[in-house]
Amino acid sequence: MSIPTTEVVVVGAGFAGLAAARALTGSGHDVVVLEGRDRVGGRSSTATIADVPVDLGATFVGPTQDAVVDLAAELGVPTVATYSQGRNLIRWRGRVKSYRNTIPRLSILELLDVSRIQWRFERVCRRVPVEAAWTAPHARDLDAQSLDSWLKSVHASAGTRDLMAIMSRVTWGCEPDAVSMLHAVRYVKAAGGLDRMLDVEGGAQESRFPGGTQQIALRMAEELGSRVVLGAVVRQIERHSDGSLTVTSDAGAVTAKAVVVAVAPEHRAGITFLPDLPPEYGKLAQHWPQGHLSKAYAAYGTPFWRTKGLSGEALSDEGPVFITFDVSPGDDGPGILLGFTDARTFDPLPPEQRRQRALTGFAALFGDEALSPIDYLDHCWGAEDFAPGGPTAAVPPGSWTAYGPWLRKPVDGIYWAGTETADTWTGFLDGAIRSGRRAADEVHRALRS
Repeated sequence: MSIPTTEVVVVGAGFAGLAAARALTGSGHDVVVLEGRDRVGGRSSTATIADVPVDLGATFVGPTQDAVVDLAAELGVPTVATYSQGRNLIRWRGRVKSYRNTIPRLSILELLDVSRIQWRFERVCRRVPVEAAWTAPHARDLDAQSLDSWLKSVHASAGTRDLMAIMSRVTWGCEPDAVSMLHAVRYVKAAGGLDRMLDVEGGAQESRFPGGTQQIALRMAEELGSRVVLGAVVRQIERHSDGSLTVTSDAGAVTAKAVVVAVAPEHRAGITFLPDLPPEYGKLAQHWPQGHLSKAYAAYGTPFWRTKGLSGEALSDEGPVFITFDVSPGDDGPGILLGFTDARTFDPLPPEQRRQRALTGFAALFGDEALSPIDYLDHCWGAEDFAPGGPTAAVPPGSWTAYGPWLRKPVDGIYWAGTETADTWTGFLDGAIRSGRRAADEVHRALRS
């Protein structure tokens, strides 16, 4: 890297970092983006299966996610509706049942209990301010318990707890006993409620990008050009008495007036700050861990489940595949099933066993035809060498009230971005873009003052 000085350094070329850099350059600032990977996109990465693009990471978008939808349209990246025609399936207590809409067809008592718990959960949500969750009434009580312990405290049935466990795995990449109840309600409120977060039609899974979400990052990076430096793992950020900062990476050192750190809170711990940041920042990184979530794709000659009147959307109370979607390009094929898998049992397996377990999970839902794909692909985010982890943070009990105030509080010219810091659609692509723009605005106002 032959750039000794710049106005702003952005650490991380995911959606948050690229959105921050794009906003800053649009405001007339000189920017350098340092990315540790050999690609841009962060937790958005597009591969191919049966010559069809598929997303290894972030995949779906929906209503009110205006930041990402509008940006994609501006950059010429189209969306398509997620296939949702036909009946959904659930593998439940050893049997496969069909249902429509969001809530599976369970017994009357189970359905009543699900509705009761959803009502109570969203009642708690109304009392939690997203922008400062630690100030909520009874914040310490909510943060002291896990989602699982809260469910038990309100006498949720075993069936309701199992459904909430599926939600927890796909949302945070963890079990309900590992996530703070305060985090859970804040996160859901930031998405607009449980229905908005979980639904396909009218919800967060309503649409997807047929060419993959990484296109958006690639086009932002193309606009920024040589300002984006890959293979530049940031090792150290040093603050000087004159207010400048020097960022040292594997690609060299660059001095700037401000730095935007756009990486997950856990991964901030991989950077040495000189002098040390106030202790709360280091403790936050230790207590804001990434969840663990993996994906498996299977491609078939045609989407055979559609001819059976099935949508391809399914839930399962048995692993490793616990939720599926149809991401086929059309009725003529190839047919492509996406399955989210339980990283705890999936990731440690060798590749061939992962394939066999995933296909067995698909077949348990859609029949033996699922055992014979024309192509297969999976990805274990927790096994990555650089910045491993799932889609977002699985914040454990006690963390929000102890460390939440420091999640995005600037310190000596260092600003924080990343989807975990967003107040709207936290944990999603939309939240990442919003967080980058918010950090860019903070930097712009500070430099212009």
